[in-house]
Amino acid sequence: MGRLLIVGGVLLAVVGVVIVLAPNIPFLGRLPGDIRIDNGNVKVFIPLGTMLIISLILTVILNLANRR
Repeated sequence: MGRLLIVGGVLLAVVGVVIVLAPNIPFLGRLPGDIRIDNGNVKVFIPLGTMLIISLILTVILNLANRR
């Protein structure tokens, strides 16, 4: 239980840092696979490539944390 709380806290801190630094990361949101639709006053952004990269990074981190 304690290990889970530590991993959760570290993960939350990392997400916070990423949110603060995201505007300074030039490729975040502009990866191949990110879909942008701009029709007049309707804008749609679907970050599939960015979500895939974030998912892979989080999977590796959580698998390393759960390894015994």
